[in-house]
Amino acid sequence: MFKNLLKKVVGDPSEKFIKQIQPIVDEINRLEPEMKRLSDEALRDQTDIFRQKIREETAPLRQELENLRGMLEKADDPSEIDRLKRQIERVDEDLRQLEEDILMEILPRAFAVVREAAVRTLGMRHYDVQLIGGIVLHKGKIAEMKTGEGKTLVATLPLYLNALTGRGVHLVTPNDYLSKYGVQWMGPIYHFLGVSAAVIQSGTGDPDKGSFIYDPDFPNEDDRFRNLRPITR
Repeated sequence: MFKNLLKKVVGDPSEKFIKQIQPIVDEINRLEPEMKRLSDEALRDQTDIFRQKIREETAPLRQELENLRGMLEKADDPSEIDRLKRQIERVDEDLRQLEEDILMEILPRAFAVVREAAVRTLGMRHYDVQLIGGIVLHKGKIAEMKTGEGKTLVATLPLYLNALTGRGVHLVTPNDYLSKYGVQWMGPIYHFLGVSAAVIQSGTGDPDKGSFIYDPDFPNEDDRFRNLRPITR
């Protein structure tokens, strides 16, 4: 009863959030015709364009971090070491915030690129509800989706976007089967866009014996490991 009363007074926070991000969804949809007109090569090139933008705009802070770390290696005074560590921490925070700002700026176009890549490789298209789920995940929130609403496809959106920084992205699944199957199923999207995708399984007790990278050209007689090339962590 209290929850219903609260919703009447302040509204459903989920609905409010969706209204806030609806303009982003609309922008992604507006980009769809442009993406469809791109050749495969031009669509793939979008990844390099995104990466170049991130590199150029973060270059000053990355250079500052490199300089500070070089100074830290040479420092021997305890107070100077402490000062440099604090400064490195602050600059690293600034760098991560700048990266996040850039990712939010390119999010509509990056999501539109992934959507078109999914259509061309898997014949699957992200619908609005899946675009919303991808935005929610990128913003660090929880997106509750029912069975059949395309959670695996949703994940390709924020995974691709955040991989553009070069820091690497992890997707945690409930079991080894889902993690392996997810890479095999969605791997063509990442591969098409020039992003590597791999899986780490825990069932073997040794990650080095349960790790694979998606490789469409890797032959495997066992269909359970189709397109999965063994690697070490």
